[in-house]
Amino acid sequence: MREPFALHRRTLLLFALATAANASFGATPRPKVEVWKDPSCGCCKDWVDHLEKSGFDVMVNDSGNDQARQRLGIPQRLGSCHTASVGGYALEGHVPAREIKRLLAAKPKALGLAVPGMPVGSPGMDGAIYKGRKDPFEVLLVAKDGTSTVYQSYR
Repeated sequence: MREPFALHRRTLLLFALATAANASFGATPRPKVEVWKDPSCGCCKDWVDHLEKSGFDVMVNDSGNDQARQRLGIPQRLGSCHTASVGGYALEGHVPAREIKRLLAAKPKALGLAVPGMPVGSPGMDGAIYKGRKDPFEVLLVAKDGTSTVYQSYR
């Protein structure tokens, strides 16, 4: 009578392994973001946390922000405290994960997205120190020629 039980356990184990393999095979990969920032910048770390909680895999470089911005073609006037790249697009500043996902889905012919400066209330600039303050800001779609248009307004 022990043999059927052992066969049943083996069948269950194989079923569990096949189900797990199937689930991970069909899983959507997490978008990979590479970030260049200053090692002592807390708001940059908070923005990275925002991206990770929103389903991105993030690789952080604690130097090279200005060089990355220049290499990726983001105009200096749109600069912020960190620069990133994802899916062939440049990201500058505190861009919300929602807009990055929208960009990756729409795949516009553009250089990327920027949130110039460091607006309070944007992701990474929304910590307890700001006591819930939310300043209006705009996410800009940056064209390959360096011009920009409003991609999304946050009021």
